[in-house]
Amino acid sequence: MTLKERITEDMKAAMRAKESERLGTIRMLLAAVKQKEVDERIVVDDVALVAIVDKLIKQRKDSISQFSAAGRQDLADKESAELLVLEAYLPARLSVEEVDAEVKAIVARLGASGPADMGRVMAAVKAELAGKADMGLVSAAVKQSLKP
Repeated sequence: MTLKERITEDMKAAMRAKESERLGTIRMLLAAVKQKEVDERIVVDDVALVAIVDKLIKQRKDSISQFSAAGRQDLADKESAELLVLEAYLPARLSVEEVDAEVKAIVARLGASGPADMGRVMAAVKAELAGKADMGLVSAAVKQSLKP
């Protein structure tokens, strides 16, 4: 079963269980997928779907911090609930130690030596760790490993 099929089945289950918040989040996710398919005239596969979920999660985290700073805890709670639903569709994430090990292996393989190689290393790391790790952690690990 593909990830898209799983999301569709979860939507049906949320409808049957009358879970309106969960249903709304899943519909929003499917709308984002459909938008990508229509805009780019493609059929979204699991890798692209994980990228969409990642993007939506990043948006939710940004919104939560903004709402919390503005004192709107009701809206922050709503975004947090959506975040929990979306995170269920991500594959297991790598730990900080695993990210560090992967980045160090890629840096060694590329022979990168300093901050000037950051772009080349990030391109290689993104290709290997997309969807498997938080890119904020990855970027920090790359910067740390490329320190002069």
